[in-house]
Amino acid sequence: MLNITRPQASLAKRVFTLLVALAALPAAAAGQQRVPESLSLERALEIALRNNPTMLATRNDIRVANWNLTSAYGALLPSASLGSSLSWQGAGEQRFGSITADQLGFGDQPSFLFSSYNASLGFSLNGRLLMAPGQARRNRDATRALVRSQEAAIRLGLTQAYLNVLRQTEGLRLVEQELDRAQLNLRLAQGRQEMGSGNAIDVQQAEVAVGRAEVAVLQAQTGVRTSRIRLLQQMGADLTAEPELASTFTVTEPTWTADGLYEMALGRNPGLEAARAREKASSYGVHIARSSYLPSVSMSASWSGFTRQASSTRAQEAQAIAAGVGAVQQCQSLNQLLSALPNPPQPQDCSRLATSQATLEAIRDANRAFPFNFTNSPPSAGLSVSIPIFQGLSRQQQVEGARAQLFDARYQLREQELALRADIETRTAEVRTAYQTSLIEERNQALADEQLRLAQERYRLGFLNFIDLVEAETVKAMADRDRLFAIFTYHDAIANLEAVVGIPLRNP
Repeated sequence: MLNITRPQASLAKRVFTLLVALAALPAAAAGQQRVPESLSLERALEIALRNNPTMLATRNDIRVANWNLTSAYGALLPSASLGSSLSWQGAGEQRFGSITADQLGFGDQPSFLFSSYNASLGFSLNGRLLMAPGQARRNRDATRALVRSQEAAIRLGLTQAYLNVLRQTEGLRLVEQELDRAQLNLRLAQGRQEMGSGNAIDVQQAEVAVGRAEVAVLQAQTGVRTSRIRLLQQMGADLTAEPELASTFTVTEPTWTADGLYEMALGRNPGLEAARAREKASSYGVHIARSSYLPSVSMSASWSGFTRQASSTRAQEAQAIAAGVGAVQQCQSLNQLLSALPNPPQPQDCSRLATSQATLEAIRDANRAFPFNFTNSPPSAGLSVSIPIFQGLSRQQQVEGARAQLFDARYQLREQELALRADIETRTAEVRTAYQTSLIEERNQALADEQLRLAQERYRLGFLNFIDLVEAETVKAMADRDRLFAIFTYHDAIANLEAVVGIPLRNP
């Protein structure tokens, strides 16, 4: 018996825990994507397109579409089938309608073993089968376009999530600056109070401002953490990772024109590509529906065989022996009658008519058929041609339904093109407005900076009361927030414009 002391037990427990942790590492690594410490937007997009569950589920549709195309081609090949069966029938008296086997002289039936095989080839061809590969190919193109559209949606969502992390991080930096200024104002108020030129109310107001700034810092830290988790969620990565965002975004004057962007978007917009693919699939669907007016041809061929083996051949052997005895007796009777003639012929050798051992062995050998000594049935083959004449106008109804779907797809495509033009016009205007706004807010921020610096200096010298200092502080905080809002509004507008055009328009 093995005894483990307390220190040894503790060591064994640590080793066991370590082994369990090491065994769990591969599973954890397989389920989560490792996030680099320095994460750029391009790298985040690569990880998201490879690991986002929604993206992976959408890509699965391409696999199904590929197999649909393969299946459509496979339907043009002949079909083949091969079957076999085994069966057993017990001993006993059989019944054929109202007559039993015993009445027919087949009593004492043994048990039987049966086996059979059948092989067949078939080939059919009609207009729908001929055109099915083309339809499947266009459906696959439509599926691929939908996947690209989903990729564009993932790109937009991830870019916005990435920008939101930067926005929250910058917001945290601003509130930390506000906390620093509030603490500076508190020290100024306390200094003036100690010098006798201030009062306790100013100090208390400064302390309240510090408390509010501390609350704002806590809320901003939560905002940074939450936005980072949402970014990792869209990437399909480990939510506990804390990467540093490496991409930077600058505000530059937009030089694109709506016409130029529209020309680019006509060939790159994912939604428009999907609409075109659906229109092509619907157009081919009309040809598929019209193919029901074409004749169809089918050919078939089949082969089959069977075996039947009785558990005993005693009945057959007895019948053969009885037949031999009867033949011998008949031969002997004939010889006896012929001997009464004046010139009788040479008598026959009746013994040769008796059932020989070779005949009995032949009966036994013929019974040894199960399971593969088949008796082949006659093969068969056939050819048929069907020409549809009238089917109650159902074919024309299918054609009209397919044409209606085609017109719907064309109208949707046209609507998509108009919406694309409108989106580009409006979002280009939004980008320009956001750019001009950011310039104005940058100037306002500089003025608020200077105003706060002068207010702090005047308050320190006693030429300004604390309320005016707080007002200057408020103006500065609002200018910082408005500047931050304008910058990220510009970048959000760029991201939305890129999603519409379908290609990147900047290098972050």
